Amino acid sequence: MAEIHFESQVLFFNFLAKFSLEVMKSQELQASILRFCESSSGLSEVSQLAQQFLTPFRNHLNQLATPSPWLSGLQEKRTADPKRIYMDGCFDLMHSGHFNALRQARKLGKVLVVGVHSDLEITRNKGPPVMNERERYAMLRACKWVDEVVEDAPYSPSIELLDSLNCLHAAHGDDLSLNEDGNDCMSILKKEGRCKIFKRTEGISTTQLVGKLLLMTRDVWEKVESPTTSKELTLQTETFIQDSQTNQKTLLTTSRRIAEFSNASKPKPGDKVVYIDGTFDLFHIGHLETIKKAKELGNYLIVGIHDDQTVNEHKGSNFPIMSLHDRVMCVLSMKYVDEVVMGAPWDVTQDLITGFNINIVVQGTVPKGNCLNFRKGSIETTEDPYKTPKQLGIYREVQSTYELDTRDIVARIVENRFKYFAKYQKTSSREDKYTEERHYVQEV
Repeated sequence: MAEIHFESQVLFFNFLAKFSLEVMKSQELQASILRFCESSSGLSEVSQLAQQFLTPFRNHLNQLATPSPWLSGLQEKRTADPKRIYMDGCFDLMHSGHFNALRQARKLGKVLVVGVHSDLEITRNKGPPVMNERERYAMLRACKWVDEVVEDAPYSPSIELLDSLNCLHAAHGDDLSLNEDGNDCMSILKKEGRCKIFKRTEGISTTQLVGKLLLMTRDVWEKVESPTTSKELTLQTETFIQDSQTNQKTLLTTSRRIAEFSNASKPKPGDKVVYIDGTFDLFHIGHLETIKKAKELGNYLIVGIHDDQTVNEHKGSNFPIMSLHDRVMCVLSMKYVDEVVMGAPWDVTQDLITGFNINIVVQGTVPKGNCLNFRKGSIETTEDPYKTPKQLGIYREVQSTYELDTRDIVARIVENRFKYFAKYQKTSSREDKYTEERHYVQEV
């Protein structure tokens, strides 16, 4: 028998630890070791140190039939499904960057499991979210690339979490995500080779959207009670506006990306085609619930989305917050939507109805406000854009179960504006650092 010499007991036990892991993977090797253990007492070549190890090692092998929780974890890791991909995030103020990340993560496997952080977890690590956890959970469940949703997911995923979800890898963008301690949330998974990186979508972020909303609220800041003096508020406002205008970025949309989001489907003969239109700015659970109910009225749902100029003419101010392409990709990400009309006309005309073979035109019910005005979503108009479908008897309204519009989201920003100032400045500087240090990553 060849002798193996170890310079220290530490090296010897390190070898035994690695060797025992290999033993756990092979029943044949386990049987061989047990036979060696039974006959080893008479071997003079076996040192006293090895003898001290053999008895507990024999007992450990005999206990493999009833593995410990630690061993069960190893077995789960070994059998984790490489087709199941885990991804987590806040998913606050959902935009096309979020949805493009979900799309890419889904293409890395066959099943996408998405962990969504709770309000408390986000506040502790990053600052208060704009949308509450109920709203964010619903948005992820409606996304066509998401197969499973894990609520109240930890901010920093662990090996144990991946194993419990039977996911071999987690997916993350090529930007850095830091927890409350300032550490990379994915560091443990990266070290273990269980993290796959995809390209971050540039030109759009929640930080950028919050920045635009904060700019929109400056005319009402002084009307809201605050423990901060007007001088401090003015100074902080001016600094923020300067930073926001300097760091504006543009979402660069390619034909390939639009194609990736498209369903490439068309209505079948006999399908009941439903049409609903709107701005769908800052896409949220209110939009989602109305779209879902519209789809229930037929087999094929077409969503008309107005262009930026049309929206601004009717809403004024800095609306829309999101560009047309961003709003289109948000809507296309919903599993209830079959097709989108980009830059849809404000009025639903006979040409539109005939051209798309529309059977039903739908809108959600909202507070009517001034009875002399009509409403289209949250936009008041003096002329009824649904005059034609009403005359044809194909107009329907569905109950808006979650009444939320862009102005409500602006109000949330106003209420917590000082917290969002600090959060914006922190995340904005992090995004600037990413821009400076980024390198090319191929989009999935």
